Amino acid sequence: MLVSELTKRLLTGAAVLSVVAVTGWRIEAQGGGQAPVQRNPCAECGTPVNDAPNPYRTIENFFKLPDGRSWGSTSLVDIDKNGKDIWAVDRCGANSCVSDPATGALNPEDVVFKFDGKTGAVLAHFGGGMIVMPHGIFVDKDDNVWVTDNADNAPRAERGAAPPAGAAPGAGRGPATPPSPGAGATKGHQVIKFSSTGKVLMTLGKAGGSLTECCFQPNDVIVGPDGSIYVAQGHNDIGGPQVIWKFTKDGKPLTSFGKFGHERGEFDQPHAMAFDSKGRLFVGDRNNNRIQIFDQSGKLLDVWYQFSRPSGLFIDKKDMLYSADSESVAVSRNHFGWKNGIRIGSVKDGKVIAFIPDPATNPTNTSAAEGVAADDAGNIYGAEVGPRALKKYVKQ
Repeated sequence: MLVSELTKRLLTGAAVLSVVAVTGWRIEAQGGGQAPVQRNPCAECGTPVNDAPNPYRTIENFFKLPDGRSWGSTSLVDIDKNGKDIWAVDRCGANSCVSDPATGALNPEDVVFKFDGKTGAVLAHFGGGMIVMPHGIFVDKDDNVWVTDNADNAPRAERGAAPPAGAAPGAGRGPATPPSPGAGATKGHQVIKFSSTGKVLMTLGKAGGSLTECCFQPNDVIVGPDGSIYVAQGHNDIGGPQVIWKFTKDGKPLTSFGKFGHERGEFDQPHAMAFDSKGRLFVGDRNNNRIQIFDQSGKLLDVWYQFSRPSGLFIDKKDMLYSADSESVAVSRNHFGWKNGIRIGSVKDGKVIAFIPDPATNPTNTSAAEGVAADDAGNIYGAEVGPRALKKYVKQ
C-alpha cells in the first residue's frame, strides 16, 4: 500500500527568486549556484527512486528547425498516429512568443512542427502568430493536433523596468496573490485544435483567459476513449483555479473536478495527463510530487509517488508509463534527494524499471525533459524547457 499523504504542506512564497512577467506564473529559479532551501519536505514521497538502470543512449541535435532557427524552450512532444513521426512545439526561439511586451505583439514564426522520426527532417509546420506560450500537446486518433496556450499577450513592461505609476510596493517581485488574466490580452489561455495541416478546427476558452471558466494557465489537453476532452489547468503554487475541465467531443462544457490544495484529489500544478488501456486518467500533480489516478468521471482511484515530480507523462500502447521530472534538483522546494530525469515502468504494477538521468549533475534551473513521449519502436523523446532542446533516446 502506498504511504498516506501529509495534509499540511502549504508552500510559502519566500523562496521565489524570479518572476517571468510575460507569462504570469512563477519560476523558482535558483541563482548563484547555491543549493535551494528545502521547505515543507514531502514526507509521504518515501525513499527517492534514483537507482533503476538506464538502458538508453542519447541522440542530441537530431531534430533541426527550418531556416537555421535555434530551438527555444519546448515542453511538449507527442507521437503521430502512424506511431513513427514526432510532433513538437518551439516557443519562438525563447520561452514565449511575445515579441514586444509593451504591445503584446507575437512573433510570426511557426511554432508547431512535425518531424520524420527516422531522419529528424521537418515534414510540416504551422501556428505562427497564434500562440503566446505553447505548453501541452496531444495528437488524437484522427491526427488532429491539440495545443494549450499557457499565457497571454497582455501589454506589460519589460523585465527590469520601473513599475507603473500607482503600482503597489514590491510590484514586479512576485505575485502575492494568485495570478489572473492580463488586462488588454487578445490571445492566450486557450486550447486550440488543429488539423494535421494547420487548419484551426476548434478553440476552447476565452481569448485572454478567464478565472470562472476554462481556461487560465492550461497546462495539458487529452482526448479520452469516448471522445471527451480533458484540460488540466493551473501553473502556479499560490492558488487560483487548478482543476481538470471535461468537455464533450464537440467542445461543450460537461464538468470539472479538483481544486488547489494538497489533499487527495486536490492539485498543485496539474501539469500533465495520460490515459492507460483501462481508460484511467493519470494526472501529473507536479508540485505535490505525485501522480493521481482518476476514472473518467473524476473519481480518485489511486495516488503514486514513485515516479517522482511529474512535469510530463506518457503511456504507450503496451501500458508503459514515462514520467519526466525536470524540477526536483533545482526548482522544487519539497522534493530533495530525487534526481531529475525520465522514469519508466508499467502501469500494471507501478514499478519503476528504468531511469534516464539528467546529464546535468548540478543544474541551477529547470533541466532535463519536461515533456516526454515514446514511439511504437520504443524510442523516447524528451522536450526540454531549460536546455532548450528536443532529444531522442534509443535502446543501447
